[in-house]
Amino acid sequence: MNKENRVEDLIAYAKGYVHSDLAKMLLADLLNINSLELLTILDKEIDPEIINEYKRRVEELSLGKPIQYIIGNVNFYGNKFYCNPNTLIPRFETECLVEKTIEKAKIIFEDKINRKEKLDIIDLGTGTGCIGLTLKSKLDSNVTLVDISEEALKVAKRNSEELQLEAKFLKNNMLENINDKFDIIISNPPYIKDDEEIEDIVKNNEPHLALYGGIDGLKFYREILSNVKNNIKDNYLIAFEIGDTEKEDLFKLAKEYLVNYNIECIKDYTGRDRIIFIYNNEEII
Repeated sequence: MNKENRVEDLIAYAKGYVHSDLAKMLLADLLNINSLELLTILDKEIDPEIINEYKRRVEELSLGKPIQYIIGNVNFYGNKFYCNPNTLIPRFETECLVEKTIEKAKIIFEDKINRKEKLDIIDLGTGTGCIGLTLKSKLDSNVTLVDISEEALKVAKRNSEELQLEAKFLKNNMLENINDKFDIIISNPPYIKDDEEIEDIVKNNEPHLALYGGIDGLKFYREILSNVKNNIKDNYLIAFEIGDTEKEDLFKLAKEYLVNYNIECIKDYTGRDRIIFIYNNEEII
């Protein structure tokens, strides 16, 4: 038996360059199995073509490329989403945004849902489409996915097709020149300040168009809220993911552009301020 082509030896090779968990993830993805299943096939010999591709991927990872871009997908809220360097990598914090939005929508739009009427949802700065498409899968809705990047929209369209979730796609800057009205307007916009220090792996790989939100990090919230009165129905929910220091700024922006609304901030799974809900249902506390 060739002692260099076995699963066990390939993992040992990769561990000389990257963390063992990542080494296993890379190999498991190439073999189309779960990482834990590798333990049951440690003596299995691997095809030379797969070995060459594995070593290439290990090198990419060792040079600082995110594993999500290398394997080309990420699990988000139970579904596998294709991603590439034209889109932000979907993150755990954004799963929290989706989960809490679903919960809030079922309260605010209870009557509409009970009447089996579709909700109209727009996801601004959609990237991979993970937010809007996940909402589509959990709520009976018409979903519009908006991004200013044509390449990002191609990724979202691919995910829509692979997940068999129908959506409308629009190349646009947030709500600019959009006249339709929506029940839910949701966005995880770029919110990092232009001069803010971030991890090298993020700064050097992910699209800056999807990361930076101007000098104060509020550019895109301001753009959305300044136009949003033209796009909300009588009963509405606006949902934002925010940076964990931006709560008070968002409360001020809402006061500047809206009247007769409710606003609340929800913490993420790590206890940080992460979600802003703005809505007009006075019965919701």
